[in-house]
Order: sequence, then structure tokens, then C-alpha cells
Amino acid sequence: MDIGVKGRTAIICGGSKGMSRAAARRLSLEGANVVIVARTPATLEEAAEAISAESGVPVSHFATDLTKEEGRAALVAAHPAPDILVANAGVPQRNVRYQDLTRAEWLHWFDVHFFSAIDLIHAYAPGMCDRRFGRIVNVSANFIKFPQTGVPSHAARLALAGAIASLVREVAPYNVTINSVLPGLINTEALQDVLKGRADARGVPYQTVEAEVRARTAADRIADPQEAGDLIAMLCAAQMGYLTGQNIINDGGSFQGLF
Repeated sequence: MDIGVKGRTAIICGGSKGMSRAAARRLSLEGANVVIVARTPATLEEAAEAISAESGVPVSHFATDLTKEEGRAALVAAHPAPDILVANAGVPQRNVRYQDLTRAEWLHWFDVHFFSAIDLIHAYAPGMCDRRFGRIVNVSANFIKFPQTGVPSHAARLALAGAIASLVREVAPYNVTINSVLPGLINTEALQDVLKGRADARGVPYQTVEAEVRARTAADRIADPQEAGDLIAMLCAAQMGYLTGQNIINDGGSFQGLF
């Protein structure tokens, strides 16, 4: 199926690793002009070369820290007019008690998981509306659907979901969509680090912890990053112009609610 993105410019945040890299790969294979963005030049260069070698389409890369306002401004200045934006910024989290978070820490997590997306959407959505095409996909997490303790990004991700719910009504008439994917267990380096930390803290093998979390999914497995990347890419398709404002869970059946 041709998803109608050939020749479109796609900015993929966090594109050097994990599910964002997988999304960049799929969009490049579909003929999009992909720009991958992350903090580390070496990993960006490796990813861009590997994706381009497979797709036959040049892949650009831009190193900046999207968790900081100046980093986001640098990206917009360098690449001002994309047709597709995949917003995905993150940093390692430690388990915390919410009542112990300082104001500075709250602001930090909002910078990482709220403004990293909102600032880019504010910068790019007007041009998308003018051109009558835009696909914005925010990468969040399945846990925004159910209460969490000890996860400092939770509140910021919920705030982003609320903001997007309002924003879609302003841009939808111009063929610009904004959706969020809510992944669960995806076999990325970040998940592996979390599971290793849990195993080390308990003094048990990594495989023990992996089996425990895997059993929480109806699918009884951890997803390959490309499965998540393909979903992101499909939400960027030209045919997806009527699907907007959705929080789409992709977690192998971990979430047991209806809504």
C-alpha cells in the first residue's frame, strides 16, 4: 500500500534509536525525505547512513537537545517547513514520590514531555495548515490511561494529551492531524535499561524480570521496535486525514480498560 508520503519532508525526533528510528526507516522506505533528530551526532550519523542505504533515499540528521527551548528553536530554524512531525523526546527517569518533587523538577519534566512537543507543534502547524497537509504524531506512553506512582513524566504527558485535544480542532479543517501513540513494552535500549535496573536491585536474573513484565500483556511478548514504528508511519499516511485527536494504545493488550 502506497501511504502517499513520497517527497514529503518528515522530521523524526528521537530518530537515532528505538521506535522513532523504526518510524524513520519506514517513512524513508515509503519515499519521504526524512530528517532524524537527537542529541548525539555519532548515533545520528550511523542511523541516517543505515536507513538511507536500505531505502535509497537520502536521510538528513540534526543534532540538538529537544528537551531545551534553545534546542527546539535551533531545529525550527534549520528545518522550518516539514509536512510530517514525529514528536518524541525523553530522558531516563528515576522512581520518585510525587510529594518529593520540587518546583524545578516539575518544570523540568514539563519541558521534557510537554513543551518539547507543544513548541514544535506551534512552530510547524501554521505552515502545514497553509499547505493543506500535515501529520503530527506524538509518542507518549500507555500509562497515561491509568494512574501511576513514581513516574515523574506522568503529569506532563497528561497535560500534553489535553492540549492536543484542543489543538486538533484548530487545525483539522486544513488537513492537519495530530495523534498520539501510547506504546507499552517495546524492545528498546531504554526498556532494557529499566529491566536491568530492576533485576539488579532485586538480585535476580534479567530474564526473570523480563518474563514478569511480558506476562502482563495479552500477547505475552515484548514488541519489536519496527511494530511501533510502522504504526507511527501509518498515522502519517495521506489516507489518514480523518483520524485525529486520538490516543492509540499499542501495548499488546496490557491495558485492560475500555476507554
